[in-house]
Amino acid sequence: MATETDWRPTASRDALKLRSRLLAWIREYFSGQGVIEVDTPVLAVAGTTDPAIRSFTTRYHGPSPDAGHGGEMKLYLHTSPEFPMKRLLAAGSGSIYQVCKVFRDGEAGHHHNPEFSLLEWYRTGFDHFDLMDDVEKLLRAVLDGIAPLESVDHWTCRELFLEVVGIDPFPATVPELQAVLHAHGVHDPVGLGPDDRDAWLDVVMTHVIEPSLGQGLVFVRDYPASQAALARLRPGKPPVAARFEAYLGGLELANGYHELADATEQQQRFEKDNACRALQGATPVPMDEKLLAALAAGLPDCAGVALGIDRLLMIAARATSMDAVLAFPLSRA
Repeated sequence: MATETDWRPTASRDALKLRSRLLAWIREYFSGQGVIEVDTPVLAVAGTTDPAIRSFTTRYHGPSPDAGHGGEMKLYLHTSPEFPMKRLLAAGSGSIYQVCKVFRDGEAGHHHNPEFSLLEWYRTGFDHFDLMDDVEKLLRAVLDGIAPLESVDHWTCRELFLEVVGIDPFPATVPELQAVLHAHGVHDPVGLGPDDRDAWLDVVMTHVIEPSLGQGLVFVRDYPASQAALARLRPGKPPVAARFEAYLGGLELANGYHELADATEQQQRFEKDNACRALQGATPVPMDEKLLAALAAGLPDCAGVALGIDRLLMIAARATSMDAVLAFPLSRA
């Protein structure tokens, strides 16, 4: 039963007004850049195969969209609009952006809500270096006069690990990563096995390195190839993922790629993800065959990035919890 107060929003009227203004400024920025706004479905027949992300699912009951007779279809609420946006790019849309709600199961806390707002955009002819510049320009435009950028720093993943924890992330073993966590008073996370080195790297990043990043804008790039996700690889010894993450005010804010355009390699990564899911005892997720077909048809050279709008609002409002900028978080949904 609802109480006398839990029907009320957790965000103040000022926070609601700030969200409205930021969204208007975001759209103004992209309009000035000639980037068009698009809209893609929230429901899809395929979800993300990423073992670290859990999708919400639902079922459609009714006439089949193809055959016209009755049926039942399992659908996924998207965790990102990335796959359909790439299909638009392959069809010749040019540079595009989208503001939408996305959904991720099991994510709730001061900096998380299972339903959140995402800004995702793709710039044709850009690599991830160009896109980092674009992210900085956007943030300067929308935060000007509210929470101006104090500083802008660029690190490679290797440089940052060596600087903060004194180990090279590329050859580091799981016991070495555990030792770093223990030295900083962090207990071993429940459920992480000795073979999931990337997950241990992520824990060191989130629990030890991120708190040291300060209040400015920080870009981290050149992650291990095993963490490429949907980014292409840059050759070298060792090769690195052509991707970056952006942090602002100590919060992870955006994740960007120089997009992989090879359908065969993308399918292999999907298959590897599902194999990893099976080892974890999780259910495999159907690969997005339409995305693979779009990549095979030809994705233009482009870079894309997803930016958390609610976290950006937290920074702009100087809030310590996402609830302060959401009208109705999970606790009041």
